[in-house]
Amino acid sequence: MSDDAKSRPVSREQAEEAVRTLLLWAGDDPKREGLLDTPKRVVKAYSDWFRGYDEDPAEYLRRTFQEVEGYDEMIVLRDIEFESHCEHHMAPIIGRAHVGYVPTDRVVGISKLARVVDGFARRFQVQEKLTAQIAHCIEDTLHPRGVGVVIEASHECMTTRGVHKRGVSMITSQMLGSFREDPRTRGEFLRFVGVDRR
Repeated sequence: MSDDAKSRPVSREQAEEAVRTLLLWAGDDPKREGLLDTPKRVVKAYSDWFRGYDEDPAEYLRRTFQEVEGYDEMIVLRDIEFESHCEHHMAPIIGRAHVGYVPTDRVVGISKLARVVDGFARRFQVQEKLTAQIAHCIEDTLHPRGVGVVIEASHECMTTRGVHKRGVSMITSQMLGSFREDPRTRGEFLRFVGVDRR
């Protein structure tokens, strides 16, 4: 919901009014001093938290490099911190993504892999879908020999409500190409990202 978005089905004013309604529903007075500017702040925060809807993560992978002296081994970027939001409760998901691929004839700048993670994370998500979206985006755009994505995250919808279980993390993975077909490639990737280090 960036300010420069071409069109939105809901105006900023309508979004702010929705926040006032939620404040009332929660039992507070949106007209009291401490809450007067809260609707504006919440809408501004949403513009940041959900800017992924205005991005095409694949666009980050379109600029590649071929002058790598024939390098064709695994490339891994691990511990990519991200914040997302659960589409079921609108509560934060805080985690780390580990991304690896085996290139064919071109590689991408490593910061672009982090941007792909952010592009999908900054939307309402479930972790399983987020994991698959990142892997398929890399596969469809770079056409590598294989892709591996592992995500470890904590879900505030589970720690701050419902069962109230703290210290719990969820791990998901998506393996494509050689990462799925070759146990040695998959094993090497999992060792690199240290999923078994705890």
